[in-house]
Amino acid sequence: MTPARRAPIPMSPTAYQVLLTLGDDALHGYAIMRRFEELTEGADELLPGTLYTTLGRMVELGWIEEAPPRRGEESNGPPRRHYRITREGRKAAKAETERMRRLVAVVKQERPDWLPG
Repeated sequence: MTPARRAPIPMSPTAYQVLLTLGDDALHGYAIMRRFEELTEGADELLPGTLYTTLGRMVELGWIEEAPPRRGEESNGPPRRHYRITREGRKAAKAETERMRRLVAVVKQERPDWLPG
């Protein structure tokens, strides 16, 4: 396993979306895209090129790792890579959530007219 590199701050939106989507599951790329679309009720999407580049970077950072597929999710075709969050990934997601929470607090204080009605 490659040692984790220092996490970028702020986290990229795609990386945050992947961590949010994975939760406690191990999912392959296409399932991550589908689940994210479900979570956002179609308001946002993860595009394949961006997703797969981000997954590789997240593995390098130690935020996710490859995992065996869940029972019943084996592929009849070529094997799919499944990913799950690591302890470092959870820490990074929590830190990013806190960073965004602080930004929203500033917006509420300084620019309340920027918030939806």
